[in-house]
Amino acid sequence: MSEDCRLCVATGRYMRGGETFVNRHIEHLFGGNSVVLCGRETGENRLRKPVFSRLQAAMNPHDLATAPFHLWRNHQRYSAPFVPYGKGRAALLRFLADEGVEAILAEFGSQAVSLWPVAQAAGLPLFSYFRGRDASKYLRHPVRVEGYRRMMPELSGIFAVSQFLLDNLAAHGLAHPNAHIVPSGTDVQFFQPGTKQAGRMVFVGRFVEKKAPRRTLDSFLHLAERYPQARLDMVGQGPELAACKAAAATSPHAGRITFHGQRSAQDIRALLAEGDIFVLHALTGRDGETEGMPSAIQEAMAAGMAILSTRHAGIPLVVRDGEHGVLCDEGDSAGFTTAMETLLADPNRTRAMGAASRQGAEDLFDYRKLYAHVERVILDSLRNGTHAQGARHG
Repeated sequence: MSEDCRLCVATGRYMRGGETFVNRHIEHLFGGNSVVLCGRETGENRLRKPVFSRLQAAMNPHDLATAPFHLWRNHQRYSAPFVPYGKGRAALLRFLADEGVEAILAEFGSQAVSLWPVAQAAGLPLFSYFRGRDASKYLRHPVRVEGYRRMMPELSGIFAVSQFLLDNLAAHGLAHPNAHIVPSGTDVQFFQPGTKQAGRMVFVGRFVEKKAPRRTLDSFLHLAERYPQARLDMVGQGPELAACKAAAATSPHAGRITFHGQRSAQDIRALLAEGDIFVLHALTGRDGETEGMPSAIQEAMAAGMAILSTRHAGIPLVVRDGEHGVLCDEGDSAGFTTAMETLLADPNRTRAMGAASRQGAEDLFDYRKLYAHVERVILDSLRNGTHAQGARHG
């Protein structure tokens, strides 16, 4: 074992541009001394890492022919049907050995639940990160909860981006003695305040139910007449984008709303640097999916923006109402509009909240500090030998 640690980062698809937190782990944890284990490849590997694709490894005649049996057996033994088996499993074990992997970090609970038998067979410590739906929406499914129940004792530790997610797990009897709250973090050197434009509001995120972009848009339209300096930039794509565009198009204030679509990190940095207020009406989806601690809020705080959001998931644990911005209850559209007006009506106070947000981001979200914590936890496990040994499962 070296102090650097050869780390295997496990994720669903590699690489995905929207999963900044995963790609940053691959690039920076233990100085980038890492390999990637993914469900499937997208064909992009700009980090130039050794990659093992579980799907590709399973595409051999033997594993395809025996798939029905192994899917059934894996469901019975692990309550997780996609545990690697057969020749694909053997190839994965060779990959881990040949690459000198010393620990595995599964970026989502939904990945860890399929990988713990392999990690155990390889004698490697496995850590799981919980980030959102894997500790909210998925807990509505008894089979997934049972899979987590069988997995938890076999993990060397878990990380969660907020206490809210650990509480969700605990409510289902799922806990681990080596649990740590470590937000995804952001690059506070990359996201910094610029020349602020009073009344400029920015939304960054997918146009999906749990981010409620239409509620944000409706609040802006309700106040636009009274606050002519206000404007709204909306960045992202998703199923609710078309409806938002249609609603904006019918307003006499449509010229003050810009739908940017998907933008680069550099473009988002520029918008946040100039923006005054970050807006996100986060709420629990009808399917139970929640946020963990939204990365966009962390970036906006680093950029010195006042935060307008909701008391949802991990948000109120880090965004202090009245200091970093204003929070309202989930689903309270009237309260969200009132909070937006509070920020638009007092630019000096809003600017002071933005300054406090910047300080909060430096204290809480600097990924360099957070990654040092993750590395310490993994190294402590390796030093103490507190992980599964041997191949107890075939």
